[in-house]
Order: sequence, then C-alpha cells, then structure tokens
Amino acid sequence: MNSPSVPPDPAAHAPAEFVADRGAGRAGDSRAGEQLELIRAELKKARSRPKPAPAAVELPVARVVVDKGLSHLDQFFDYSVPAKLDEAAQPGVRVRVRFGGRVVREEGRGTARREGGRLIDGYVVERRASSDFKGLLAPLSQVLSPERVLTAELLRLCRAVADRYAGTLADVLQLAIPPKHGRAEAELSPTPLPVPSAPAPGTWPRYQQGAEFLAALAAGESPRAVWSALPGGLWARELATAVAATLASGRGALVLLPDGRAVARLDDALLELLGPGRHVALTADLGPEERYRRWLAVSRGSVRAVVGTRAAMFAPVADLGLVAVWDDGDDNHSEPRAPQPHTRDVLLLRAAEVGAAVLIGGFAVTVESAQLLHTGWARPLAAPRDQVRRATAQVRTVTDEDQARDAAAHAARLPTIAWRTAREALERGPVLVQVPRRGYVPRLACVRCREQARCRHCEGPLEAPGAEQQLLCAWCGRPEADWHCRECGGVRLRAQVVGARRTADELGRAFPAVPVRTSGRDGVLDTVPDTPALVVSTPGAEPVAEGGYAAALLLDGWALLGRPDLRAGEQALRHWLAAAALVRSQEQGGTVVVVAEAGMRPVQALVRWDPAGFAAVELADRSELGFPPVSRMASVSGSPAAVEDLLALVRLPPGTDVLGPVPDVGVPRGGEPRDRVLLRVAPGRGAALAVALKSAQAARLTLRRPDPVRVRIDPPDIG
Repeated sequence: MNSPSVPPDPAAHAPAEFVADRGAGRAGDSRAGEQLELIRAELKKARSRPKPAPAAVELPVARVVVDKGLSHLDQFFDYSVPAKLDEAAQPGVRVRVRFGGRVVREEGRGTARREGGRLIDGYVVERRASSDFKGLLAPLSQVLSPERVLTAELLRLCRAVADRYAGTLADVLQLAIPPKHGRAEAELSPTPLPVPSAPAPGTWPRYQQGAEFLAALAAGESPRAVWSALPGGLWARELATAVAATLASGRGALVLLPDGRAVARLDDALLELLGPGRHVALTADLGPEERYRRWLAVSRGSVRAVVGTRAAMFAPVADLGLVAVWDDGDDNHSEPRAPQPHTRDVLLLRAAEVGAAVLIGGFAVTVESAQLLHTGWARPLAAPRDQVRRATAQVRTVTDEDQARDAAAHAARLPTIAWRTAREALERGPVLVQVPRRGYVPRLACVRCREQARCRHCEGPLEAPGAEQQLLCAWCGRPEADWHCRECGGVRLRAQVVGARRTADELGRAFPAVPVRTSGRDGVLDTVPDTPALVVSTPGAEPVAEGGYAAALLLDGWALLGRPDLRAGEQALRHWLAAAALVRSQEQGGTVVVVAEAGMRPVQALVRWDPAGFAAVELADRSELGFPPVSRMASVSGSPAAVEDLLALVRLPPGTDVLGPVPDVGVPRGGEPRDRVLLRVAPGRGAALAVALKSAQAARLTLRRPDPVRVRIDPPDIG
C-alpha cells in the first residue's frame, strides 16, 4: 500500500535526461542537485499560483480599448471575462488588463493566464460570444468601477476625432473622460429638473432672423448659424437665451468658450435666466474631483446643459440639441495635446452625428465660418447696418492727413490724435490701451545695424524685463551682462517691440494724475470701475469696464499685421474687434483709435465693423491660392532625417502637394535643427491624408525608428 504520509518524488515526473543524471548524482555530480532544486521551486510556484476563475457563461469575451496611445496599437483587444466579473464588466466601464507578455494555457483546467507584461487601464467597449482571435485569451484583471463612462455615442465621436486628426483612440479618450474619483462616484447625482418653459426672445430680435432662430430651437429643430454679435455686454445673455430655448424643447446644450472669464460670464447669465441646477460649468481649473463630479452629473443625465472651455468639448450631454462655440478664432480653442483637435471641428462632428443645431458666434468671423456660410451649410445671424451703427463706437485711424499735421506720428507709438483722444475720454471714464506684447521690452536690436540681440548660449532673443534690470534670454533665461553686437560690435540697444509694462510707464508719465492698471499674463483683471483710469492690456486680457470704456487706443498695429502668418490679418481684426466691443457706442461718445495703416483690409473692416465681409474676401483669396479651409493640410515636423524617413514610408493620396522641407523656426529653442513639411490635398481627400500619415507613423514605430515626428492636421499656424 502507498503511504499518504510519503510526499511524491519530484523526479518521478522529471524528463528522461534528469533521470539519467540522477544516478550520476549519487556518484557526486553537483548538476543533479541544482536541477532537483529548480524543479522543486517550479512545483512550489505552481502549487502557490491561484487557480484561475472560470469564464463567464454568456458573452465570455470583452473587447477592450487599452490606454496605450501608439499608432500601431490603435485597435481593440479581446480578453476573457472571469465569471466573478461577469456582472460588473459591462460595456463602458473602466478595467485593468495585463498587456504584453505571453498567454500560457493552464493544463487540465481549460483556462489561460498571461505571463509577463504589465497592468494598464482600459475600457470595455463590447461583450461578445466569441472572439476573432484564434489563440488563447487572457482574462480581465479587474473592473475599476461599475460606472459606464464610455457610452456608444462618445466612443463613435472619439473614433471620428482620432481618424480626422491622424491620432489614436486612446489619446482622444484621455481628453474626453476625466480621471476617476471614487468619492465623486459614490455620491448621488441630483434629480433632473423639469423642462423649463421657452424664454422670451430678449435682444435676439436685433438680429435678422434672430427671433426665428430661437423659435426653431424651442420647437426641437436644428438650425445652423454663424452669429456676428453686436458690441456690448449682451452676448452672454443672448447665448444663455439660446441654451434656455434648447432646454425648453427637452434637449441638451453644450457651449464652449475660450477662457474661464468668458465661462464665468455665461455661467452668471444662465443662473440669472434659469436658476441653479439646470447647467454646470466645466473648466480645467476646477480640480480633478470637482470636475469629475460635474462630469458625472452630465453623464448620468441629471444636468442637460454644459458651458466650459475646451476641456468640455467631449462632455456626454444627453439628447444633445445645440452645440455652440464663442470666438472660435481664439487660440485657446485649439487643444495642445495629441491629436490636437479644435473645439469647433469637434462640435461640428457631434452635430453631424446626432443632428444637433449649431451656433458659431463672436464679434469676429473666422474664415472657416465664412466657408460654412459660402457653402450654404449655415446661415448668417447679423444685425442690419443701422443697428450696427447705433451699437458701435466711432473708429479713427492714423491717416495720411493726420501724419501731415503730426510729423512724429509716422514713427510714434502714440500719435497726437491718440493722445488727445485719451485726454478727452479720461474726463468721462476709463480708457483701454491695447498693446500686442506683454513684458517691458520683449524684443531688442542693435542701434547701429538693427541686428536682433540674441543669446550667446542658445540663440534665443534677448529682452529687458524692466527699466533697470539686466537683459535676459527669452528661451533659456540666462542673464546677459555684457552684450555686444556680433555684426558691427555695437553695444547700444533699441526696442523693436515695446511691451505692456513699458507702455504703462510711459503713459503714467504722460498722465501723472491718472491711475494706470495693467492686465496680462502676470495678472488678468476681470473688471474695472467706471472711473477715469488708463487700462493697459494685451490682446485677450482686456477687463470689462462698468458702463463701457470711454475710448480705446489700439497701438502697434504693425506688430499684429506684420506677423509671418497666414492668419495675421484675421487675428489682428479679431483682437481689435474684441477691444472695440468694450467701448461705449458712438451715441454715448465712445471712440476707438487704431494706430495702423488706414488702407489695409483689416483696418477698413474695423472702421466699417464688417467682420463677415472681411472673412468672405479672405476666403476668396485662399481659394485662389489653395490654402485652408478650402484645402486640407497637414504639418510634418521633426529632425531632417526623421522627416525624410516618414516621407519615404508614407503613401500619399494622388494629387498631394508636398511643400518643403523648410527649417521649423517655431520649435527648436537652441536645440537640434528641425525641418517642417506641409502636405496639401484637395477637398474630400483629407481623410485619406490622415490615414496615410497615421499608417506611416505606425510603420516607424514598428521599425523602432528613434527620432519622433510630429504630425498635425490643419495646423492653425501656417506661415
């Protein structure tokens, strides 16, 4: 009889080679002892390994998108669903899976396990009865939360955005779904409020077809419009009225704005119009937990309206009936993280997917919006000319006649006409002074030869942070105590561009009895009182004056118009209109002085307050040249060798124009040289270009090319 107390001999199941060595071991061979210890260790590990749980009976396969933003891994992966996770592992939940390594079958158990690799996060997108993969499936490791955060609608949107911008689904999901916070998930979301009644049209009748647009929203229809807003502080109330009309139809609304100050104004307008509980504001500076709490309220259907910055462009609003974007030309609407989508384009994709209404508004009109009008996809919402004249300030320019009367006006930053306007306006209220650059003297050059002053270490531009402070490099931050010109040996410097703080110093000396306030990157003012003051601001940081500014001085127009950028004129006009919209109307004595060449197209558009006409002419010019948005374009940048390698791998669509390579001056900051290539295709071939570039990037990753290449679809900064 076999004694149960005698342990089994590990060598009994050993290979024949070991059995042969066993006898040699008795003769003193040390290898036999080492092999015996190894086998005993393996058997001990096998006995200690937990027995794999059986798989789910129904739909035992989970299709998962993993948080791995690599082009060659942009696909779904199948995992088996353990029976214990069957109920929790529903489509849309967060899971952890083991990725990489190898799958090993558990002998005699009919299950498999994955060895090696690492645990990463992912989302279940589907439960299936079987898998297309013929090999062994590794099991899900963990369900992180039962909250279904990835709906089918959100998944389709993220996939569409990834395809449009040659990105990966994982990268878009990181933008779309905020990180999990257990305490926020444990809280109950508020009960949805009943549908509100349709609001009064308010000031919308000022615009042609404005009242009809609101009525269509309230009736559940989906109109599409490009809105040229009148100056003044009523735009937030008008946007809130459009949201309220959409909610009255039983649908949801999503409004995106460029910054937190604009969000706060619309938030206040919605609270005043609808009361609390009907909307949430989503911005990146809320903090992770509060942002996730508000996002969950939207995802669970407790709140039907969302206002926010670009962080809210993927907010999962239920029954979306209106998407709106304010000031779509602002750079803040362009996401800097991969794949760098633009909020306007994401909203247009959402509207096309669910059939929602579209409202693109602002004081300016972008060329992209002009194309929507040109094709008839959207209709204009604009006020008649007599209404525009009553609402806008008087705009004056530094003309040839002015220069003839003022010999210094041609080169001066503050011509006599601007000085007189400021002096007279300060008797009635605050005066806004818009300066294109921040800082004190952000650009310096040699007095003798006009060569730009650059850092000896990294070739970055030198700047003067203050009147008595040492020169600093704008790139590396190193001080420069003993500068001299490399071209002529000169030691004296002149200002190429004067910043906001230097302007404030100069105006303080010119108007010693008037307080001077600054608003910019070092500190943005939200509002200023209706008292005499000079408010010096950089574009986009202009505070709102109670009762409006008595006047505005738009200085250094050449610095905006002279930028080597396809959008220089468009952006200059947008900055000027935003500042002029804060000034009192001409009937109230409001005046705007723009220091720029009067005959230039953006200046004339400002004088006539005709942003739509300017955008239409710009669109016609780009049509002749084949520039976006008439065409689709991609930017490829990286080291010269890497760019050449990608171009050798990519299979471009027929008819693609390859422009370049040229040096990429916007990125290096003293590092290795970089090249940039622009790829242009005709309308209708943008999707093919994105697919080709994404495939080439995947090929480079598979081939383990060392140098990365940056690909951007429809870059906003085409020089």
